[in-house]
Amino acid sequence: MAVHAKSERLAELTIALSLATDPGTGQPMEHGLRTCWLSLATAEALGLDAATRSCVYYVALLRFLGCTSDASETAVLAGGDEVAFNATMAPMLMAQTGESIRYFVRHLAEDLPPHSRAGRVARAMSDPGLERRSLSGHCDVAARLAVRLGMALAHAYERWDGNGLPAGLAGEDVPVAVRIDTVARDAELWARQGGWPAAAEVLAQRRGHAYDPAVVEAIIGSGRRWLTDLGDDPRGAVLDSEPALVLTLRTRELDNALAAIADFADLKSPFLRTHSAGVADLAVAAATAAGVSEAEATTLGRAALVHDVGRVGISSGIWNYPGPLNAQQWERVRLHPYLSERVLHNCTLLEAYADLAGCHHERADGSGYHRGTTGNRLSFGARLLAAADAYHAMTEDRPHRPARTPADAAEQLLVEVDAGRFARVEVGAVLDAAGQERRQGRPALPAGLTEREVDVLRLIARGRANKQVGVALGISPKTVGHTSSTFTPRRGSPPAPGSRCSLWRTDSCCPDRCRGWGERPMRRRIGPGNPPISV
Repeated sequence: MAVHAKSERLAELTIALSLATDPGTGQPMEHGLRTCWLSLATAEALGLDAATRSCVYYVALLRFLGCTSDASETAVLAGGDEVAFNATMAPMLMAQTGESIRYFVRHLAEDLPPHSRAGRVARAMSDPGLERRSLSGHCDVAARLAVRLGMALAHAYERWDGNGLPAGLAGEDVPVAVRIDTVARDAELWARQGGWPAAAEVLAQRRGHAYDPAVVEAIIGSGRRWLTDLGDDPRGAVLDSEPALVLTLRTRELDNALAAIADFADLKSPFLRTHSAGVADLAVAAATAAGVSEAEATTLGRAALVHDVGRVGISSGIWNYPGPLNAQQWERVRLHPYLSERVLHNCTLLEAYADLAGCHHERADGSGYHRGTTGNRLSFGARLLAAADAYHAMTEDRPHRPARTPADAAEQLLVEVDAGRFARVEVGAVLDAAGQERRQGRPALPAGLTEREVDVLRLIARGRANKQVGVALGISPKTVGHTSSTFTPRRGSPPAPGSRCSLWRTDSCCPDRCRGWGERPMRRRIGPGNPPISV
Protein backbone atom coordinates (compact mmCIF):
# COMPACT_ATOMS: atom_id res chain seq x y z
CA MET A 1 0.00 0.00 0.00
CA ALA A 2 1.59 3.24 -1.11
CA VAL A 3 1.89 6.21 1.23
CA HIS A 4 1.73 9.61 -0.49
CA ALA A 5 0.57 12.99 0.76
CA LYS A 6 -1.84 13.33 -2.17
CA SER A 7 -3.25 9.84 -1.87
CA GLU A 8 -6.62 9.03 -0.33
CA ARG A 9 -6.88 7.50 3.13
CA LEU A 10 -7.77 3.84 3.27
CA ALA A 11 -9.48 4.46 6.62
CA GLU A 12 -12.20 6.45 4.83
CA LEU A 13 -13.02 3.47 2.64
CA THR A 14 -13.00 0.92 5.45
CA ILE A 15 -15.23 3.10 7.59
CA ALA A 16 -17.75 3.15 4.73
CA LEU A 17 -17.53 -0.64 4.43
CA SER A 18 -18.07 -0.98 8.16
CA LEU A 19 -21.20 1.16 7.92
CA ALA A 20 -22.46 -0.98 5.03
CA THR A 21 -21.71 -4.22 6.86
CA ASP A 22 -23.56 -3.29 10.06
CA PRO A 23 -27.14 -3.58 8.71
CA GLY A 24 -26.20 -6.76 6.85
CA THR A 25 -25.31 -8.37 10.17
CA GLY A 26 -28.48 -7.06 11.77
CA GLN A 27 -26.76 -4.29 13.72
CA PRO A 28 -27.37 -0.53 13.70
CA MET A 29 -24.97 1.61 11.73
CA GLU A 30 -21.89 2.64 13.74
CA HIS A 31 -21.76 -0.65 15.66
CA GLY A 32 -18.49 -1.41 13.86
CA LEU A 33 -17.15 2.08 14.56
CA ARG A 34 -17.89 1.76 18.26
CA THR A 35 -16.22 -1.65 18.27
CA CYS A 36 -13.17 -0.15 16.57
CA TRP A 37 -12.96 2.66 19.13
CA LEU A 38 -13.17 0.20 22.03
CA SER A 39 -10.59 -2.09 20.39
CA LEU A 40 -8.11 0.75 19.90
CA ALA A 41 -8.47 1.89 23.49
CA THR A 42 -7.82 -1.68 24.62
CA ALA A 43 -4.76 -1.99 22.38
CA GLU A 44 -3.33 1.20 23.84
CA ALA A 45 -4.03 0.02 27.39
CA LEU A 46 -2.15 -3.21 26.62
CA GLY A 47 0.84 -1.20 25.38
CA LEU A 48 0.81 -2.45 21.77
CA ASP A 49 2.97 -0.69 19.19
CA ALA A 50 1.62 1.46 16.33
CA ALA A 51 1.86 -1.27 13.69
CA THR A 52 -0.11 -3.73 15.84
CA ARG A 53 -2.67 -1.06 16.73
CA SER A 54 -3.11 -0.43 13.00
CA CYS A 55 -3.96 -4.12 12.55
CA VAL A 56 -6.44 -3.91 15.42
CA TYR A 57 -8.01 -0.84 13.79
CA TYR A 58 -8.58 -2.37 10.37
CA VAL A 59 -9.62 -5.82 11.58
CA ALA A 60 -12.30 -4.20 13.75
CA LEU A 61 -13.69 -2.35 10.73
CA LEU A 62 -13.49 -5.25 8.27
CA ARG A 63 -14.02 -8.36 10.41
CA PHE A 64 -17.52 -9.01 9.01
CA LEU A 65 -16.70 -8.17 5.40
CA GLY A 66 -17.69 -11.70 4.39
CA CYS A 67 -21.23 -11.35 5.75
CA THR A 68 -22.80 -11.45 2.27
CA SER A 69 -21.08 -14.71 1.28
CA ASP A 70 -23.92 -17.02 2.36
CA ALA A 71 -26.73 -14.51 2.86
CA SER A 72 -29.06 -16.31 0.45
CA GLU A 73 -28.52 -19.70 2.09
CA THR A 74 -29.07 -18.23 5.55
CA ALA A 75 -32.27 -16.54 4.37
CA VAL A 76 -33.66 -19.91 3.27
CA LEU A 77 -32.68 -21.51 6.57
CA ALA A 78 -34.17 -18.66 8.61
CA GLY A 79 -37.47 -18.60 6.76
CA GLY A 80 -36.78 -15.58 4.56
CA ASP A 81 -35.07 -12.87 6.62
CA GLU A 82 -31.43 -13.56 7.37
CA VAL A 83 -30.87 -9.97 8.55
CA ALA A 84 -33.33 -10.39 11.42
CA PHE A 85 -31.90 -13.84 12.15
CA ASN A 86 -28.36 -12.43 12.25
CA ALA A 87 -29.53 -9.79 14.70
CA THR A 88 -31.14 -12.44 16.89
CA MET A 89 -28.09 -14.70 16.91
CA ALA A 90 -25.49 -11.93 17.27
CA PRO A 91 -25.12 -12.24 21.08
CA MET A 92 -24.39 -15.97 20.72
CA LEU A 93 -21.49 -15.73 18.25
CA MET A 94 -18.86 -16.52 20.90
CA ALA A 95 -21.05 -18.38 23.39
CA GLN A 96 -20.32 -21.90 24.58
CA THR A 97 -21.62 -24.60 22.22
CA GLY A 98 -24.49 -25.80 24.39
CA GLU A 99 -25.80 -22.30 25.07
CA SER A 100 -25.52 -21.37 21.41
CA ILE A 101 -27.40 -24.47 20.20
CA ARG A 102 -30.24 -24.00 22.68
CA TYR A 103 -30.61 -20.38 21.61
CA PHE A 104 -30.47 -21.36 17.93
CA VAL A 105 -33.25 -23.93 18.31
CA ARG A 106 -35.47 -21.48 20.20
CA HIS A 107 -35.14 -18.70 17.64
CA LEU A 108 -34.63 -20.26 14.20
CA ALA A 109 -37.52 -19.26 11.89
CA GLU A 110 -39.55 -18.32 14.96
CA ASP A 111 -42.07 -16.33 12.90
CA LEU A 112 -43.05 -19.34 10.77
CA PRO A 113 -45.89 -21.80 11.53
CA PRO A 114 -44.82 -24.62 13.87
CA HIS A 115 -44.69 -27.33 11.19
CA SER A 116 -42.50 -25.21 8.88
CA ARG A 117 -40.27 -24.19 11.74
CA ALA A 118 -39.87 -27.78 12.96
CA GLY A 119 -38.69 -28.89 9.54
CA ARG A 120 -36.03 -26.19 9.39
CA VAL A 121 -34.78 -26.94 12.88
CA ALA A 122 -34.57 -30.66 12.06
CA ARG A 123 -32.62 -30.02 8.85
CA ALA A 124 -30.23 -27.66 10.61
CA MET A 125 -29.58 -30.02 13.51
CA SER A 126 -28.95 -32.93 11.14
CA ASP A 127 -26.17 -30.95 9.42
CA PRO A 128 -23.23 -30.82 11.86
CA GLY A 129 -21.05 -28.95 9.37
CA LEU A 130 -23.45 -26.03 8.94
CA GLU A 131 -21.73 -23.57 11.27
CA ARG A 132 -18.25 -24.46 10.03
CA ARG A 133 -19.23 -23.95 6.39
CA SER A 134 -20.92 -20.66 7.14
CA LEU A 135 -18.21 -19.04 9.27
CA SER A 136 -15.34 -20.47 7.23
CA GLY A 137 -17.02 -19.11 4.12
CA HIS A 138 -17.28 -15.70 5.76
CA CYS A 139 -13.57 -15.80 6.57
CA ASP A 140 -12.59 -16.86 3.06
CA VAL A 141 -14.63 -14.18 1.30
CA ALA A 142 -13.52 -11.50 3.75
CA ALA A 143 -9.88 -12.45 3.17
CA ARG A 144 -10.28 -12.31 -0.61
CA LEU A 145 -11.98 -8.92 -0.53
CA ALA A 146 -9.44 -7.55 1.94
CA VAL A 147 -6.58 -8.51 -0.39
CA ARG A 148 -8.19 -6.34 -3.06
CA LEU A 149 -8.08 -3.47 -0.57
CA GLY A 150 -4.37 -4.13 -0.08
CA MET A 151 -4.79 -5.77 3.32
CA ALA A 152 -4.57 -9.17 4.99
CA LEU A 153 -7.55 -10.45 6.98
CA ALA A 154 -7.85 -13.96 8.37
CA HIS A 155 -8.93 -15.99 11.41
CA ALA A 156 -11.89 -13.71 12.13
CA TYR A 157 -13.75 -16.30 14.26
CA GLU A 158 -10.93 -17.92 16.21
CA ARG A 159 -11.31 -18.39 19.97
CA TRP A 160 -8.88 -18.39 22.89
CA ASP A 161 -9.82 -22.00 23.76
CA GLY A 162 -9.10 -23.32 20.25
CA ASN A 163 -12.73 -24.04 19.35
CA GLY A 164 -13.01 -21.28 16.77
CA LEU A 165 -12.83 -21.07 12.99
CA PRO A 166 -11.45 -21.44 10.42
CA ALA A 167 -8.19 -22.98 11.73
CA GLY A 168 -8.89 -23.79 15.38
CA LEU A 169 -6.02 -21.63 16.65
CA ALA A 170 -5.71 -21.27 20.42
CA GLY A 171 -4.20 -18.91 22.98
CA GLU A 172 -1.35 -16.71 21.82
CA ASP A 173 -1.53 -18.28 18.35
CA VAL A 174 -4.74 -16.34 17.70
CA PRO A 175 -3.73 -12.97 16.18
CA VAL A 176 -3.85 -10.30 18.86
CA ALA A 177 -6.07 -8.09 16.69
CA VAL A 178 -8.69 -10.86 16.53
CA ARG A 179 -8.43 -11.48 20.28
CA ILE A 180 -9.07 -7.81 21.03
CA ASP A 181 -11.76 -7.19 18.42
CA THR A 182 -13.73 -10.29 19.43
CA VAL A 183 -14.12 -9.10 23.01
CA ALA A 184 -14.68 -5.45 22.04
CA ARG A 185 -17.43 -6.36 19.57
CA ASP A 186 -19.34 -8.39 22.12
CA ALA A 187 -18.83 -5.79 24.85
CA GLU A 188 -20.32 -3.08 22.62
CA LEU A 189 -23.25 -5.27 21.58
CA TRP A 190 -24.16 -6.45 25.08
CA ALA A 191 -23.70 -2.98 26.58
CA ARG A 192 -26.00 -1.46 23.95
CA GLN A 193 -28.66 -4.14 24.35
CA GLY A 194 -28.54 -4.83 28.08
CA GLY A 195 -26.40 -2.17 29.75
CA TRP A 196 -22.80 -2.30 30.94
CA PRO A 197 -23.40 -4.64 33.92
CA ALA A 198 -24.83 -7.26 31.52
CA ALA A 199 -21.85 -6.82 29.20
CA ALA A 200 -19.37 -7.20 32.06
CA GLU A 201 -21.12 -10.36 33.25
CA VAL A 202 -20.97 -11.98 29.79
CA LEU A 203 -17.29 -11.07 29.38
CA ALA A 204 -16.48 -12.60 32.76
CA GLN A 205 -18.37 -15.82 31.90
CA ARG A 206 -16.54 -16.24 28.59
CA ARG A 207 -13.11 -15.30 29.99
CA GLY A 208 -10.65 -18.09 29.21
CA HIS A 209 -13.10 -19.77 26.83
CA ALA A 210 -13.74 -17.58 23.79
CA TYR A 211 -11.90 -14.56 25.20
CA ASP A 212 -8.30 -13.74 26.05
CA PRO A 213 -8.29 -13.12 29.85
CA ALA A 214 -5.97 -10.10 29.56
CA VAL A 215 -8.28 -8.42 27.05
CA VAL A 216 -11.32 -9.12 29.23
CA GLU A 217 -9.64 -7.55 32.26
CA ALA A 218 -8.76 -4.40 30.32
CA ILE A 219 -12.26 -3.93 28.91
CA ILE A 220 -14.13 -4.76 32.12
CA GLY A 221 -11.90 -2.30 33.93
CA SER A 222 -12.23 0.69 31.57
CA GLY A 223 -14.58 -0.20 28.70
CA ARG A 224 -17.56 1.70 30.05
CA ARG A 225 -15.54 4.91 30.27
CA TRP A 226 -14.00 4.37 26.84
CA LEU A 227 -17.43 4.05 25.22
CA THR A 228 -18.63 7.19 27.00
CA ASP A 229 -15.57 9.08 25.74
CA LEU A 230 -16.53 8.28 22.14
CA GLY A 231 -19.12 11.07 22.02
CA ASP A 232 -21.78 11.60 19.36
CA ASP A 233 -19.54 11.52 16.26
CA PRO A 234 -18.15 7.98 16.04
CA ARG A 235 -17.11 8.36 12.40
CA GLY A 236 -15.02 11.44 13.04
CA ALA A 237 -13.53 10.04 16.23
CA VAL A 238 -12.53 6.74 14.61
CA LEU A 239 -11.07 8.47 11.56
CA ASP A 240 -9.01 10.80 13.74
CA SER A 241 -7.80 7.94 15.93
CA GLU A 242 -6.17 5.91 13.16
CA PRO A 243 -2.72 4.88 14.42
CA ALA A 244 0.28 6.84 13.19
CA LEU A 245 0.90 4.33 10.40
CA VAL A 246 -1.68 5.93 8.07
CA LEU A 247 -2.50 3.80 5.02
CA THR A 248 -3.47 5.40 1.72
CA LEU A 249 -4.78 4.55 -1.73
CA ARG A 250 -3.57 5.68 -5.14
CA THR A 251 -6.10 6.34 -7.90
CA ARG A 252 -5.70 2.89 -9.46
CA GLU A 253 -5.95 1.26 -6.04
CA LEU A 254 -9.13 3.23 -5.39
CA ASP A 255 -10.73 1.82 -8.54
CA ASN A 256 -9.75 -1.71 -7.50
CA ALA A 257 -11.18 -1.10 -4.03
CA LEU A 258 -14.48 0.18 -5.44
CA ALA A 259 -14.69 -2.93 -7.62
CA ALA A 260 -14.25 -5.01 -4.46
CA ILE A 261 -17.12 -3.11 -2.81
CA ALA A 262 -19.23 -3.83 -5.89
CA ASP A 263 -18.60 -7.55 -5.55
CA PHE A 264 -19.26 -7.39 -1.80
CA ALA A 265 -22.72 -5.94 -2.50
CA ASP A 266 -23.50 -8.28 -5.41
CA LEU A 267 -22.81 -11.37 -3.29
CA LYS A 268 -26.12 -10.62 -1.57
CA SER A 269 -27.98 -12.67 -4.18
CA PRO A 270 -26.94 -15.17 -6.88
CA PHE A 271 -29.06 -13.12 -9.29
CA LEU A 272 -26.84 -10.08 -8.76
CA ARG A 273 -23.39 -11.49 -9.49
CA THR A 274 -21.35 -8.90 -11.49
CA HIS A 275 -24.39 -6.59 -11.73
CA SER A 276 -22.62 -3.51 -10.36
CA ALA A 277 -19.55 -3.92 -12.55
CA GLY A 278 -21.77 -4.41 -15.60
CA VAL A 279 -23.76 -1.26 -14.83
CA ALA A 280 -20.52 0.67 -14.34
CA ASP A 281 -19.13 -0.41 -17.72
CA LEU A 282 -22.39 0.48 -19.45
CA ALA A 283 -22.73 3.83 -17.67
CA VAL A 284 -19.20 4.90 -18.61
CA ALA A 285 -19.75 3.87 -22.24
CA ALA A 286 -23.07 5.74 -22.29
CA ALA A 287 -21.46 8.84 -20.81
CA THR A 288 -18.80 8.71 -23.52
CA ALA A 289 -21.47 8.29 -26.20
CA ALA A 290 -23.29 11.31 -24.79
CA GLY A 291 -20.13 13.42 -25.01
CA VAL A 292 -19.58 14.13 -21.33
CA SER A 293 -16.08 14.87 -20.07
CA GLU A 294 -13.69 12.11 -19.09
CA ALA A 295 -13.74 13.28 -15.48
CA GLU A 296 -17.54 13.15 -15.34
CA ALA A 297 -17.55 9.70 -16.94
CA THR A 298 -15.04 8.48 -14.35
CA THR A 299 -17.18 9.83 -11.51
CA LEU A 300 -20.25 8.16 -12.99
CA GLY A 301 -18.45 4.82 -13.34
CA ARG A 302 -17.27 4.89 -9.74
CA ALA A 303 -20.74 5.79 -8.50
CA ALA A 304 -22.12 2.86 -10.51
CA LEU A 305 -19.70 0.46 -8.83
CA VAL A 306 -21.02 1.37 -5.38
CA HIS A 307 -24.63 2.26 -6.24
CA ASP A 308 -26.03 -0.94 -4.74
CA VAL A 309 -24.00 -1.16 -1.53
CA GLY A 310 -27.25 -0.46 0.34
CA ARG A 311 -28.60 -3.83 -0.83
CA VAL A 312 -26.53 -5.44 1.91
CA GLY A 313 -28.93 -4.11 4.54
CA ILE A 314 -32.01 -5.67 2.89
CA SER A 315 -32.79 -9.35 3.36
CA SER A 316 -31.71 -11.75 0.62
CA GLY A 317 -35.10 -13.36 1.07
CA ILE A 318 -36.55 -10.29 -0.64
CA TRP A 319 -33.97 -10.12 -3.44
CA ASN A 320 -34.53 -13.83 -4.15
CA TYR A 321 -38.33 -13.84 -3.81
CA PRO A 322 -39.89 -15.53 -6.88
CA GLY A 323 -43.28 -13.81 -6.83
CA PRO A 324 -44.85 -10.36 -6.46
CA LEU A 325 -43.67 -8.43 -3.41
CA ASN A 326 -46.13 -7.27 -0.78
CA ALA A 327 -46.25 -3.69 0.49
CA GLN A 328 -43.88 -4.33 3.37
CA GLN A 329 -41.31 -5.99 1.12
CA TRP A 330 -41.52 -3.11 -1.34
CA GLU A 331 -40.84 -0.66 1.46
CA ARG A 332 -37.66 -2.56 2.22
CA VAL A 333 -36.63 -2.55 -1.44
CA ARG A 334 -37.22 1.20 -1.66
CA LEU A 335 -34.87 1.67 1.28
CA HIS A 336 -31.72 0.35 -0.41
CA PRO A 337 -30.78 3.49 -2.44
CA TYR A 338 -31.17 5.49 0.76
CA LEU A 339 -28.78 3.15 2.55
CA SER A 340 -26.29 3.44 -0.32
CA GLU A 341 -26.47 7.22 -0.18
CA ARG A 342 -26.10 7.30 3.59
CA VAL A 343 -23.07 5.02 3.60
CA LEU A 344 -21.31 7.02 0.88
CA HIS A 345 -22.14 10.41 2.42
CA ASN A 346 -20.42 9.27 5.61
CA CYS A 347 -17.14 8.90 3.75
CA THR A 348 -15.32 11.98 2.47
CA LEU A 349 -13.54 9.82 -0.09
CA LEU A 350 -16.85 8.54 -1.53
CA GLU A 351 -19.31 11.36 -0.93
CA ALA A 352 -18.89 12.62 -4.52
CA TYR A 353 -20.71 9.45 -5.59
CA ALA A 354 -23.43 9.50 -2.92
CA ASP A 355 -26.09 11.56 -4.69
CA LEU A 356 -25.65 9.68 -7.96
CA ALA A 357 -25.94 6.33 -6.20
CA GLY A 358 -28.96 7.48 -4.21
CA CYS A 359 -30.81 8.43 -7.42
CA HIS A 360 -30.36 5.23 -9.39
CA HIS A 361 -34.04 4.29 -9.06
CA GLU A 362 -35.46 7.79 -9.57
CA ARG A 363 -37.55 8.54 -12.66
CA ALA A 364 -38.23 11.78 -14.54
CA ASP A 365 -41.96 11.71 -13.79
CA GLY A 366 -41.43 11.34 -10.04
CA SER A 367 -42.54 7.70 -9.91
CA GLY A 368 -39.14 6.43 -8.74
CA TYR A 369 -37.61 6.07 -5.28
CA HIS A 370 -36.38 6.73 -2.66
CA ARG A 371 -37.27 10.44 -2.85
CA GLY A 372 -39.52 10.59 -5.91
CA THR A 373 -37.27 13.26 -7.44
CA THR A 374 -38.48 14.57 -10.80
CA GLY A 375 -37.10 15.71 -14.16
CA ASN A 376 -34.94 18.79 -14.01
CA ARG A 377 -33.98 18.11 -10.38
CA LEU A 378 -32.08 15.02 -11.53
CA SER A 379 -28.62 15.58 -12.95
CA PHE A 380 -27.81 14.14 -16.35
CA GLY A 381 -25.36 11.76 -14.68
CA ALA A 382 -28.08 10.49 -12.34
CA ARG A 383 -30.44 9.91 -15.26
CA LEU A 384 -27.73 8.10 -17.21
CA LEU A 385 -26.99 5.83 -14.25
CA ALA A 386 -30.68 5.09 -13.73
CA ALA A 387 -31.14 4.19 -17.41
CA ALA A 388 -27.99 2.05 -17.46
CA ASP A 389 -29.08 0.23 -14.30
CA ALA A 390 -32.57 -0.39 -15.70
CA TYR A 391 -31.29 -1.73 -19.04
CA HIS A 392 -28.63 -3.94 -17.50
CA ALA A 393 -31.03 -5.35 -14.89
CA MET A 394 -33.50 -6.30 -17.63
CA THR A 395 -30.81 -8.36 -19.37
CA GLU A 396 -30.14 -10.36 -16.19
CA ASP A 397 -32.12 -13.24 -14.71
CA ARG A 398 -34.25 -12.39 -11.71
CA PRO A 399 -36.13 -14.80 -9.44
CA HIS A 400 -39.49 -13.70 -10.84
CA ARG A 401 -38.55 -13.63 -14.56
CA PRO A 402 -35.91 -14.76 -17.05
CA ALA A 403 -33.48 -12.30 -18.60
CA ARG A 404 -34.74 -10.26 -21.54
CA THR A 405 -32.81 -10.25 -24.77
CA PRO A 406 -30.86 -7.03 -25.40
CA ALA A 407 -33.35 -6.09 -28.12
CA ASP A 408 -36.32 -6.64 -25.80
CA ALA A 409 -34.62 -4.66 -23.03
CA ALA A 410 -33.99 -1.82 -25.47
CA GLU A 411 -37.63 -1.79 -26.56
CA GLN A 412 -38.81 -1.79 -22.95
CA LEU A 413 -36.52 1.13 -22.14
CA LEU A 414 -38.07 3.05 -25.03
CA VAL A 415 -41.50 2.28 -23.61
CA GLU A 416 -40.30 3.94 -20.41
CA VAL A 417 -39.40 7.01 -22.48
CA ASP A 418 -42.90 7.07 -23.95
CA ALA A 419 -44.34 6.90 -20.45
CA GLY A 420 -42.27 9.90 -19.37
CA ARG A 421 -40.13 8.00 -16.89
CA PHE A 422 -36.91 8.52 -18.85
CA ALA A 423 -35.90 11.22 -21.31
CA ARG A 424 -34.81 10.24 -24.78
CA VAL A 425 -31.30 11.63 -24.45
CA GLU A 426 -30.06 9.32 -21.67
CA VAL A 427 -31.83 6.28 -23.08
CA GLY A 428 -30.34 6.96 -26.50
CA ALA A 429 -26.86 7.13 -25.00
CA VAL A 430 -27.37 3.85 -23.11
CA LEU A 431 -28.70 2.07 -26.18
CA ASP A 432 -25.83 3.39 -28.29
CA ALA A 433 -23.38 2.10 -25.68
CA ALA A 434 -25.17 -1.27 -25.60
CA GLY A 435 -25.06 -1.56 -29.38
CA GLN A 436 -28.85 -1.42 -29.71
CA GLU A 437 -30.84 0.60 -32.23
CA ARG A 438 -32.97 3.27 -30.68
CA ARG A 439 -36.05 2.10 -32.59
CA GLN A 440 -35.99 -0.41 -35.41
CA GLY A 441 -38.17 0.06 -38.45
CA ARG A 442 -39.50 3.41 -37.23
CA PRO A 443 -41.44 5.45 -39.82
CA ALA A 444 -40.28 8.97 -40.54
CA LEU A 445 -41.70 11.58 -38.20
CA PRO A 446 -44.56 13.58 -39.78
CA ALA A 447 -44.53 17.32 -40.49
CA GLY A 448 -40.82 17.60 -39.75
CA LEU A 449 -41.23 16.85 -36.06
CA THR A 450 -38.17 16.35 -33.89
CA GLU A 451 -37.94 13.64 -31.23
CA ARG A 452 -38.28 16.27 -28.49
CA GLU A 453 -41.42 17.72 -30.09
CA VAL A 454 -42.97 14.25 -30.22
CA ASP A 455 -42.26 13.85 -26.50
CA VAL A 456 -43.90 17.21 -25.75
CA LEU A 457 -46.92 16.51 -27.95
CA ARG A 458 -47.46 13.08 -26.48
CA LEU A 459 -47.51 14.34 -22.87
CA ILE A 460 -49.76 17.29 -23.70
CA ALA A 461 -52.18 14.86 -25.32
CA ARG A 462 -52.35 13.08 -21.98
CA GLY A 463 -53.58 16.25 -20.36
CA ARG A 464 -50.31 17.28 -18.73
CA ALA A 465 -49.84 20.98 -17.99
CA ASN A 466 -46.77 22.75 -19.37
CA LYS A 467 -45.08 22.65 -15.98
CA GLN A 468 -45.68 18.90 -15.65
CA VAL A 469 -44.33 18.27 -19.14
CA GLY A 470 -41.26 20.36 -18.35
CA VAL A 471 -40.57 18.41 -15.17
CA ALA A 472 -40.94 15.07 -16.96
CA LEU A 473 -38.62 16.05 -19.82
CA GLY A 474 -36.17 18.24 -17.93
CA ILE A 475 -37.01 21.44 -19.85
CA SER A 476 -38.61 24.73 -18.83
CA PRO A 477 -42.40 25.33 -19.02
CA LYS A 478 -41.67 28.25 -21.35
CA THR A 479 -39.94 25.90 -23.80
CA VAL A 480 -42.90 23.53 -23.57
CA GLY A 481 -45.30 26.38 -24.32
CA HIS A 482 -43.28 27.53 -27.31
CA THR A 483 -43.04 23.99 -28.67
CA SER A 484 -46.74 23.23 -28.24
CA SER A 485 -47.76 26.52 -29.88
CA THR A 486 -46.41 25.26 -33.20
CA PHE A 487 -49.05 22.51 -33.14
CA THR A 488 -52.01 24.80 -32.38
CA PRO A 489 -54.08 26.18 -35.31
CA ARG A 490 -55.13 29.80 -35.13
CA ARG A 491 -58.78 30.42 -34.30
CA GLY A 492 -60.91 30.25 -37.44
CA SER A 493 -58.06 29.01 -39.62
CA PRO A 494 -58.25 25.36 -40.64
CA PRO A 495 -54.88 23.63 -40.60
CA ALA A 496 -53.24 22.93 -43.92
CA PRO A 497 -53.11 19.23 -44.81
CA GLY A 498 -49.81 17.71 -43.68
CA SER A 499 -48.98 20.65 -41.42
CA ARG A 500 -48.08 20.33 -37.77
CA CYS A 501 -51.41 21.80 -36.74
CA SER A 502 -53.23 19.04 -38.61
CA LEU A 503 -51.85 16.56 -36.12
CA TRP A 504 -54.49 17.68 -33.63
CA ARG A 505 -57.28 16.56 -35.92
CA THR A 506 -55.99 13.47 -37.71
CA ASP A 507 -54.41 10.18 -36.85
CA SER A 508 -51.29 11.05 -38.82
CA CYS A 509 -49.23 11.47 -35.66
CA CYS A 510 -47.29 8.31 -36.31
CA PRO A 511 -50.14 5.80 -35.86
CA ASP A 512 -47.80 2.86 -36.32
CA ARG A 513 -45.44 4.21 -33.70
CA CYS A 514 -48.27 4.89 -31.30
CA ARG A 515 -49.57 1.37 -31.62
CA GLY A 516 -46.04 0.04 -31.24
CA TRP A 517 -45.57 1.99 -28.02
CA GLY A 518 -48.92 0.92 -26.58
CA GLU A 519 -50.54 4.34 -26.95
CA ARG A 520 -53.46 5.63 -28.99
CA PRO A 521 -53.00 8.14 -31.82
CA MET A 522 -54.05 11.67 -30.91
CA ARG A 523 -57.13 12.86 -32.79
CA ARG A 524 -58.17 16.15 -31.23
CA ARG A 525 -56.94 19.18 -29.43
CA ILE A 526 -57.08 19.07 -25.66
CA GLY A 527 -59.10 21.89 -24.11
CA PRO A 528 -62.46 22.86 -22.58
CA GLY A 529 -65.02 20.29 -23.59
CA ASN A 530 -62.32 18.00 -24.93
CA PRO A 531 -60.83 16.02 -22.04
CA PRO A 532 -57.50 14.27 -22.58
CA ILE A 533 -57.58 10.91 -24.27
CA SER A 534 -57.17 8.04 -21.83
CA VAL A 535 -54.05 6.05 -22.65
